[in-house]
Amino acid sequence: MSGEERAHDARDGLYDRLRAYEGKPAAIAGRGKDPVNLPMIRHWCEAMGDAHPAYRGPDAVAPPTMLQAWTMGGLSGHQDRSEAYGELLGLLDGAGYTSVVATDCEQEYLRPLRPGDEITFDAVVESVSPRKTTKLGTGHFVTTRMDVRAGGELAGTHRFRILKYAPAARPAKPAEAVKPAEAVEPAERPRRPRPVVNRDNAGFWEGVAAHRLLIQRCAACGTLRFPWLPGCNDCGAGEWDTVEAGGEGTVHSYVVMHHPPFPAFDPPYAVGLIELAEGVRMISNVVGVPYDKVRIGMPVRLEFQRVDEELELPVFRAVEDGPAAGPGEGER
Repeated sequence: MSGEERAHDARDGLYDRLRAYEGKPAAIAGRGKDPVNLPMIRHWCEAMGDAHPAYRGPDAVAPPTMLQAWTMGGLSGHQDRSEAYGELLGLLDGAGYTSVVATDCEQEYLRPLRPGDEITFDAVVESVSPRKTTKLGTGHFVTTRMDVRAGGELAGTHRFRILKYAPAARPAKPAEAVKPAEAVEPAERPRRPRPVVNRDNAGFWEGVAAHRLLIQRCAACGTLRFPWLPGCNDCGAGEWDTVEAGGEGTVHSYVVMHHPPFPAFDPPYAVGLIELAEGVRMISNVVGVPYDKVRIGMPVRLEFQRVDEELELPVFRAVEDGPAAGPGEGER
């Protein structure tokens, strides 16, 4: 915390009032809205592409990362929050920190959850940070710790951290400096974010550079997987090779991005969850049609799009009139 921020906290006494809530309950005697159940486990595994056999059959357990799913309030909201937690959030709102963003969470798994387990939980305000200045704005980080129990036995803990902040003011641009997106020369636009390349996915990006979309294949059981992972979800084996995708696919689902704006992108644009003919799914842009013409089930064809002098990305072009020709020889 900077000297200016310390002086601000000392001057208005807000931080002392916020810290008084540390150790107070955030939720008391909460109950999961549903027992642990197979349909929710199945939906989770389908959404995550996790086919591990431990999550199927008569002896199934829930994936550990579902821990928070059994305690969430759903669309009707939380009914178990404590009066103290409401007061803390109200105090921050009253001080001008009216915006909120979740920043991170930590989970510890102590025992597997099984279908039929009744979930209860308690939560405590673990910490409130001093006043912090971030790119989003200035505010305080609030961390809660939830203890999740199954049949009265501690099954796991979940720490959740939010930032309650006042949005930073954006400097106004001179009117003459504002240009419509189509009038901005490519050289003037910010570069697209770089992909994170590590030892687990470097082979995928090497394939992209050669205009090949590579899918991992488990050397033990033959299961295809995407995105790239260090081990097989089905059998746990660590050995693998690759197969090259043929390039045909369909739009399994999609969203149209309007907000938040990023300097290198021109919203609105469609982002699709593409189901490849090989059976795996990947996220990429849908191009070739207006964003409002993208539809679930629309056939698409792989192509590689150069976005700047250093970066090419796999995208999918909509095929509206029958099968499309593959990428040209020069593109391969």
